[in-house]
Amino acid sequence: MELKGRNQRKQQSPDRWTSSMMKSSSLFCLLYLLVLLLGFLCIALTGYWVQRWRGGFALQGSALFNWHPVCMITGLIVLYGSAALVYRLPFSWTGSKFPWKLLHASLTLAAFIVSVLGLVAVFKFHNDHKFPNLYSLHSWLGLAAVGLFSCQWVTALCTFLLPWASIWLRNLYKPIHVFFGMMILTLSVAAALAGINEKLIFSLDPRINGSLPYASLPPEACLMNAVGILIVVFGLLVLWMLLRPTWQRPDLSGPEVRQPLLEDDEEEECQ
Repeated sequence: MELKGRNQRKQQSPDRWTSSMMKSSSLFCLLYLLVLLLGFLCIALTGYWVQRWRGGFALQGSALFNWHPVCMITGLIVLYGSAALVYRLPFSWTGSKFPWKLLHASLTLAAFIVSVLGLVAVFKFHNDHKFPNLYSLHSWLGLAAVGLFSCQWVTALCTFLLPWASIWLRNLYKPIHVFFGMMILTLSVAAALAGINEKLIFSLDPRINGSLPYASLPPEACLMNAVGILIVVFGLLVLWMLLRPTWQRPDLSGPEVRQPLLEDDEEEECQ
């Protein structure tokens, strides 16, 4: 009788786990939609700010700089944060991990490319106008985030996607990958806040361009202060969703879970 009861509990445990995951996934989906909305608002409002007050977009002149804030917020924060949540999506908890690996790698690569374009814009603008580079806290934080991001992507490619990394190496590196992923997002948020504040201080200076001072909170300052708050909420929400144990993909410990992207199924089974 005792053995029968144990078998029954083992049979019921997957059902209880599935029910628990279904309840948890509803809250996750709601918060994920909120994250997407916040990310869209950050990009859209930054684009509106550039178009309304900063002269729009161009490939030369002073408007060249305006690509920088839009690209960095889009790449280092919105795309990067969305990529970090791929493995938390309820649809990814079961079945093949291959499409989710591919989606995660593609989103992070897109985020990196867009971020590099943002860096190219600001460096070209500074060099064209004979402005110094890399002197502010904003630039140090941003460069640190992009530098760590590039190292993170290459290391993850070699460890998780290419077939030569062993299982124990992937298991060893996985928590390091997660930690640095959250640290890069935190650095990106800090760099964005410092950059917004720096740009507003330089732009809203009545001694230079006759504008209203930043201290008087003109509409431009109110808008970008609000964007800064949205970026903080976006970052905190993504980090909280990443840290929730109930939203982590279950470790099924099967060959499909451990399979690198470029390794064939037959080769994995032979191992």
